[in-house]
Amino acid sequence: MNKNQATKFFLELIDIVERLRAPDGCPWDKEQTHESLLPYLLEETYEVIESIESKDWKTLNEELGDVLLHILLQAQIAKENSEFNIIDTLDNINNKLINRHPH
Repeated sequence: MNKNQATKFFLELIDIVERLRAPDGCPWDKEQTHESLLPYLLEETYEVIESIESKDWKTLNEELGDVLLHILLQAQIAKENSEFNIIDTLDNINNKLINRHPH
């Protein structure tokens, strides 16, 4: 895996989500809340499951991207509401994994 490229693309996605939610961003994205996105997140999760069950790796690739978008949208909304931000989320999961896997 090219980690520099992954970092670049991840940061670009964060920037895109911030722009979509900006005052001059996408009207639909700007009006979304944690709660309003739930049906879409659930739908995307089911699509991930379906693509794995059918061994459709191309679709799985696309659906994982959709789920990642939802994660970043939720984190951006949380940031805007002064709840937490994506850095907090990443730090939390990193610490959780290290603590669960001391080996």
